[in-house]
Amino acid sequence: MAKKSTVKRAGKSRVGKSRVSESRTPNPKSRHVFFFGNGKADGNRNMKDLLGGKGAGLAEMTNAGLPVPPGFTISTEVCNIYYEQNGKIPSAIDREIDENLKKLEKAAGATLGSTENPLLVSVRSGAKFSMPGMMDTILNLGLNDDAVEGLKRRTQNGRFAYDSYRRFIQMFGNVVLEIPKDVFEREFEQVKKAAGAKLDTELDEQALRDVVLRYKKVVKQGAKRDFPQDPRVQLTMARDAVFRSWMNARAIEYRRIYDIPDHIGTAVNVQMMVFGNTGDRSGTGVGFTRNPATGAKEFYGEFLINAQGEDVVAGIRTPQPIRELERVMPKAYKQLREITTRLEKHYKDMQDFEFTIQDERLFMLQTRSGKRTGYAAVVIATDFVAEKLVTPKEAILLVDPEALNQLLAPGFDPDEWKKIPVATKGLPASPGAASGHVVFSADHAVEWANQGKPVILVRRETVPDDIHGMFVAQGILTATGGMTSHAAVVGRQMGKPSIVGAGGLEIDEHGRKFRVEGKTVKEGDFISFDGLSGEVKIARVASKPSEILQVLGKTLDAKKSNIYQRFDKLLSWADKYRRLGVRANADLQDQAELAYAFGARGIGLCRTEHMFFGEGRIPIVQRMILADNEADRRKALNELLPLQRDDFYGVFKGMPGHAVTIRTIDPPLHEFLPKREELMVDVARLETQGQTGKELDEKRRLLARVEQLHEFNPMLGHRGVRLGITYPEITEMQTRAIIEAACRLHKEGTKVVPEIMIPLVGLVKELRDQKAIVDRVAADVMKEQGVKITYLVGTMIEVPRGSVTADQIATEAQFFSFGTNDLTQLTYGFSRDDVGKFLRIYQEKRILEKDPFASIDVEGVGSLVRTGVELGRKTRPDLKLGICGEHGGDPASIHFFDQVGLDYVSASPYRVPVARLAAAQAALAVKVGD
Repeated sequence: MAKKSTVKRAGKSRVGKSRVSESRTPNPKSRHVFFFGNGKADGNRNMKDLLGGKGAGLAEMTNAGLPVPPGFTISTEVCNIYYEQNGKIPSAIDREIDENLKKLEKAAGATLGSTENPLLVSVRSGAKFSMPGMMDTILNLGLNDDAVEGLKRRTQNGRFAYDSYRRFIQMFGNVVLEIPKDVFEREFEQVKKAAGAKLDTELDEQALRDVVLRYKKVVKQGAKRDFPQDPRVQLTMARDAVFRSWMNARAIEYRRIYDIPDHIGTAVNVQMMVFGNTGDRSGTGVGFTRNPATGAKEFYGEFLINAQGEDVVAGIRTPQPIRELERVMPKAYKQLREITTRLEKHYKDMQDFEFTIQDERLFMLQTRSGKRTGYAAVVIATDFVAEKLVTPKEAILLVDPEALNQLLAPGFDPDEWKKIPVATKGLPASPGAASGHVVFSADHAVEWANQGKPVILVRRETVPDDIHGMFVAQGILTATGGMTSHAAVVGRQMGKPSIVGAGGLEIDEHGRKFRVEGKTVKEGDFISFDGLSGEVKIARVASKPSEILQVLGKTLDAKKSNIYQRFDKLLSWADKYRRLGVRANADLQDQAELAYAFGARGIGLCRTEHMFFGEGRIPIVQRMILADNEADRRKALNELLPLQRDDFYGVFKGMPGHAVTIRTIDPPLHEFLPKREELMVDVARLETQGQTGKELDEKRRLLARVEQLHEFNPMLGHRGVRLGITYPEITEMQTRAIIEAACRLHKEGTKVVPEIMIPLVGLVKELRDQKAIVDRVAADVMKEQGVKITYLVGTMIEVPRGSVTADQIATEAQFFSFGTNDLTQLTYGFSRDDVGKFLRIYQEKRILEKDPFASIDVEGVGSLVRTGVELGRKTRPDLKLGICGEHGGDPASIHFFDQVGLDYVSASPYRVPVARLAAAQAALAVKVGD
């Protein structure tokens, strides 16, 4: 029975390499088909790679002596062979299938194609990772014009026989022959209407015979052939259709969303049919051993009397709650409870199961670990420990790290949310619910927020100087950009719900409006969006902070929040097993304090340039940039010094006693100046109006300097270490601010561990130049203050040359932090802000299976990281190694960083819980998704 899970386990399951398997010829000695039946199976629960999740579950239940109809599983390897050999299966595998079919006929006491005692089978998909509803199923295979009469004679139930036959023709016609389902449904509805029947169960045998005749005509017309009568031909066609469904559009999209590689393939399970549609003493259902939405310890599910599996899913009839089964068929219900309780204990996880009752006899058709919400995942894991079903070590493996995001995100009322149509969708960059007035500039966002109005900042793209608007906005929505674009990175760091790359938006920032699906939304109109699903809606919907954030924000007592206590307990268990340290990327004191509350112990990246956008600072920064001599530049820098010193003091204070890595200025200077095109328009306008004087002179002076600084490729231009070498006074000011702040805290009795990081280093001489400045200024400050501070000087490895010459760079660097955002950008030659324009096409064509900016490219970028680690530690064995790119909060990437021996990962504050749990799972060598 096929069932589409209604509640998914939260988060993405990122798994292994994504290479398509190379062409192969089957080894005659290797097994490709695995039998199960009569209490014994060729496989077991540990063979998911070969048998898929469904096949492994059927084998395990069979070996455990549970009532499982016999059958056989055609392995996932055969799926890959099918594609490699252009839709053909080698004769040796066909013979193996025939041998197992004979075993099945013997176990079932029936024969495929018999007119007296026909064997009917289901043919179902089953990949290693559950993909509910994504692939195809065929039930009642083996029926034909003669076998249906044999089934009628054997069961003395003509209605049941023809009901099964009409179901088979429809499923086979739709799945195998690719005839639209609604063509069959129209014929069925006409028969029901003629019979005056509201439900399919009200049709008698004669009406169902009429349906069969109509369906056969549909097949003849739609497929240009008669419905196949040879059951062996039916089986071959159904098997191949299931393999084809591995590459259908919805399965491909599902794998893309959850980072499941194409090469793992699907198994095909051929199993003796048992029937829930023989009458009122039969039925079918699905269920969970716990509530998959809340995690509550309750038997949860639905069933239908006199039905087959697809009826539960289709919604044609309203299922009954599974507890009602106790009243209708108490014996079967009791057995089902006993079996499912046993399965939960056996698998040590909440189970999602499928069952059929045929004439009050229970059969188990599937068991697997059930998908669940993030909330339920944490509840179930902590309950299992309390119930002594698992140890804390085992419990931390039950929660997908990404699922924790759901516990942090503000939420909408789900019923209210569903009522509103979706206007467009984008990339879900930062989870959470956001609702507010649309504004189109950062300044307007601040202005409206100061009036107490909730705002959504809508931009074609965001830039660093939007940060003040982003800070006050309820959420950020952009038409362009990818998952590591500025809006996405800063949104996550701030914990702001964010959607990027919403290409359906036609944004007119000048006119302060956007169009989507024919509707115009103006500044001040309300929109709402869900940063977890990427859905945008034109309406106002109320949201509220999660309980966990209320506790951390001290607006809710931790003792009054059951979910916070569970969340905290789970992560405390994770901390006992992880090897990797977990730091946070934070630029301000409140971000550092939040990261500390989330469990970060250290700052892995403090971006000093973000501080330049603080209130009243841009004019000073611009004076520094516009200065045409060192004296004027130093004068402006002296104004910035106390501001930067206070910033660093706050960040140090927010992470007391732990290392704080501060990156010296990185972006090109032109980013702090007005846009070149805007200045050109302003100058032209003033000249056309005939105006003269101070305003025009100032605009011209600004434009001239912007022209001087203009670069054709700023990301590869005058930035990072190059700025410090060109303008050493900037490095001097920032070093002085860092060490003076550290001295101040030292005098106050707070331990401080500054780590000064020089960005974009590719040559050891670059680092040597900047390190000399840092050491000189630090010595001067400590002498002035009469304080001795221990500090480190290191570099950000983000240029490929930095990795391959890491042995040289380590002669000067005391630590490396891998900046995998730029390292990925420079390795691929992809702009991370523009990659969204073609990444989807790359994924659709399977050139790339994963976004390399979201999850580390192990073979390419990962190889550079590994090289940097090995060469760096060869020169300096005690070299401290970390990562501060967006990959630091990605579970699959964290597993790689653990393997290569980094000391810590650093993530946005709101990704810290994810990183803590993923690091523990990495230490236990459990691949994400397994």
